Amino acid sequence: METFEHYLDKYAELAIRVGLNVQKDQTVVIMTPISCADFVRKLTKKAYDAGAKDVVIDWDDDEVKALRLKHAPESTLREYPMWRANGLEEMAENGAAFLQIYAPNSDLLKDVDPERVAISSKTAATAREGFLNYMRNNKVSWLMVSYPTAEWSAKVFPDLSEAERIQKLWEQIFKLTRVDKEDPVAAWNQHIKTLTDKQNLLNSKKYKQLHFKAEGTDLYIELAPKHQWVAAGSETENGTFFIPNIPTEEVFTMPAKTGTNGTVRSTLPLSYQGSLIDGFTLTFENGKVVKATAEVGQEVLNKMLDMDEGARYLGEVALVPFDSPISNSGLIYYNTLFDENASCHIALGNSYPFTIEGGTSMSLEELAQNGFNKSLIHVDFMIGSADMDIDGLAEDGTREPLFRKGNWV
Repeated sequence: METFEHYLDKYAELAIRVGLNVQKDQTVVIMTPISCADFVRKLTKKAYDAGAKDVVIDWDDDEVKALRLKHAPESTLREYPMWRANGLEEMAENGAAFLQIYAPNSDLLKDVDPERVAISSKTAATAREGFLNYMRNNKVSWLMVSYPTAEWSAKVFPDLSEAERIQKLWEQIFKLTRVDKEDPVAAWNQHIKTLTDKQNLLNSKKYKQLHFKAEGTDLYIELAPKHQWVAAGSETENGTFFIPNIPTEEVFTMPAKTGTNGTVRSTLPLSYQGSLIDGFTLTFENGKVVKATAEVGQEVLNKMLDMDEGARYLGEVALVPFDSPISNSGLIYYNTLFDENASCHIALGNSYPFTIEGGTSMSLEELAQNGFNKSLIHVDFMIGSADMDIDGLAEDGTREPLFRKGNWV
């Protein structure tokens, strides 16, 4: 039987060699909570083994951030250390690769005034917009992976002891990222091919609209005129192939900003900025959210939607079969990286330019003319279920079934 360290080593290797695809003499930036220090050291060694010339660690601490949000003067929440934002942007400009370790604690900020969280989030997003545009346009390779923490594992396995639940969560991560396979790289190559086949099928169809129908959902999403479906991997400007999310099960594209109409209900909880939003329903008219209700987290949802003008419009629509590894695990992960790959989902906020033909070379004005939505946020939330039906509508109104009972036809 293989040891835990053996699988952890393969996980780090997969992240560096396949997900990020580190190139010789490249700088690697790892953005991480301090609780993941042991894993960061392993990733650092793997990055140097892959030829990296330097590994820069951008440490963070959720507890310290929470203390600041609770106790710092409000005026400081409107300030951001620009040396940090400028440093990230400079490294991106020089071709660095960026790896983020995501280990959410969805209850951390439940007692913090949502207004203070919203102020801080908007300040940080505004300051870092230049850096984030490098990733949104695939100008650099980037990757997000997750690492179990005591707080996160307690949400997924609340009835187990801390040691047991962390072990169980590691087992799930190794399984869902295909690290438990004899040859994870070969498994990922096959998986990428499967997703690419779906991507190519959808791109050949050139649907004008998608119609989502399920309990609580009756939603029409018009697709951007030059939309292109994307799956699993992307290429940077210099031709480096990378996989931005591990795990990934989706194919996704750009909605037309003003073309969404109807009502949609979430099917899984959303962990957003340290708070939980659950049981929420959104009503769209001409692309804009005009009504939003939540059973849990109403005030947080309102603040998210009021982040800026684009926060009430969609930036992404993604198709994921209900019969998929993460969904079949029967678990709610309270982690968007995992939960979004268990379910069809849509994202409020910023669009990805690479999801329309020629988008990465367009000006903002040209992007807007082609249905692009600009926002400081990009928040995925889950809408798929075992009873979800999806039709593709052609330009002439002809319907074709895409999903029935949650799965590809």
